[in-house]
Amino acid sequence: MNSVDPRREHELMLTRRQLFGRGALGLGTAAMAGLLGDDLLAENKGLPDLPHHTPKAKRVIYLFMSGGPSHLDLWDYKPGLVDKYGEQLPEHVRDGQRVTGMTANQKSGLPICPSKYKFTKQDNNADGVWVSELLPHTASVAKELCVVHSTFTEAINHDPAITYIQTGSQTPGRPSLGAWLSYGLGTDNENLPHYVVMHAHSNHAEQSLFNRLWGTGFMPADHQGMLLRSQGDPVLFLSNPKGVSRKDRRAQLDALAAINQGQADSFGDPEVLARIKQHEMAYRMQMSVPELMDMSTETEETFKLYGDAAKTPGSFAACCLTARRLAERGVRNIQIFHRGWDAHGNLVGEHGSQCKDVDQACAALIKDLKQRGMLDETLVIWGGEFGRTVYCQGGLGKENYGRDHHPRCFSTWMAGGGIKPGITYGKTDEYGYNIADEHGQPLEPQPTHESWTPGTMHIHDLNATILHQMGINHERLTYRYQGRDFRLTDVHGHVIHDIIS
Repeated sequence: MNSVDPRREHELMLTRRQLFGRGALGLGTAAMAGLLGDDLLAENKGLPDLPHHTPKAKRVIYLFMSGGPSHLDLWDYKPGLVDKYGEQLPEHVRDGQRVTGMTANQKSGLPICPSKYKFTKQDNNADGVWVSELLPHTASVAKELCVVHSTFTEAINHDPAITYIQTGSQTPGRPSLGAWLSYGLGTDNENLPHYVVMHAHSNHAEQSLFNRLWGTGFMPADHQGMLLRSQGDPVLFLSNPKGVSRKDRRAQLDALAAINQGQADSFGDPEVLARIKQHEMAYRMQMSVPELMDMSTETEETFKLYGDAAKTPGSFAACCLTARRLAERGVRNIQIFHRGWDAHGNLVGEHGSQCKDVDQACAALIKDLKQRGMLDETLVIWGGEFGRTVYCQGGLGKENYGRDHHPRCFSTWMAGGGIKPGITYGKTDEYGYNIADEHGQPLEPQPTHESWTPGTMHIHDLNATILHQMGINHERLTYRYQGRDFRLTDVHGHVIHDIIS
């Protein structure tokens, strides 16, 4: 039996459609290579027509609370609920909204459960921010925050909801927010990735997080977020194997790049070019990442600001301090995931632990950026994929309670990056269940993603506003795939100018 030449094996595996498609693309790529020369392999500098307008922010730090924090226990103060304790949620408030299977058939029905926590208003003016006693450190920087009470989504379960807010679609396969920023704007630091992701430790890390949440979907892989690990090498395979010097590694990469370039010229596969860029980035990161992770240059005053936990790799505080160091080094998009906010039962115990994890570090990040003159050009975002219900899940008790998923309204906050400080945007009704008008009356009908209603912020609007602050018109940032121009906000989204300074 004749063996197949391994150099031709990939050619023999091509389908007829792939053969013609790649052949046509190969001619274009070869011609482009002749015109651009070495520029074809240059580090990503973004699209030539971006930014579309003068940006207010140079970078984004996204603090994502995976699982759905309770807006009613943290940000959305509803003192009137105390008098409604134990009453059933009125039918006209729910208005036929879908609820999850976890509470749809519970014997106790949907009993109202007010928050047990005290709230303090951080300003005496009408727009002052109310903050729960669970977040005393964050309360100290409330004058820097814009708290949005009217964020909403259609997704009611975790995986589609997180996928939706991160990629603009409930269905996996689309590029993430960070990938869009990398594709559109490129990088300010050629020795670190455009997009860095960290997973902070949590005592209640129930939900899984999939790499599609920081992935590229149908875009080239060089826009992928890099996961920075807290144990072992910060990046997998960062260290050279024993016996391999840096000079040896350089020679290997040069040889490999020559082979890959030949394949790119022959077949026009953009993933091959992305592979070359990733190899080169990995080589440069062997020098830049150890320097990034060397915390010995930080002062004791800085560690005191972030708290003792900042000295523990993988803690939320350590991730926030690393985020500031990444921001200083020109990384454009930084995201920290903190899991464990899915409090179906022991909300008091779980949210208490979660807030203890993140509270001081969130405040420290804001203060640290501000004292370094970086907050004005750094957009910091805090929030989850949805909120939690006003009605109780499980046993009704004043000392402890659980809450189910609630997508109709929830709270997020933004700071810096050209966002108005010390204000709230949007209102909810007396139950914290529906988005309301300026007088507290529920909007009729409740808003949808298909059209914008003043005072509301769908997650498409959130992403449109993030892009706008980075100098991008969300309707013009597109990527053509399978005959269609895709964008992060799909065919929706509205920039919330009311919160922009």
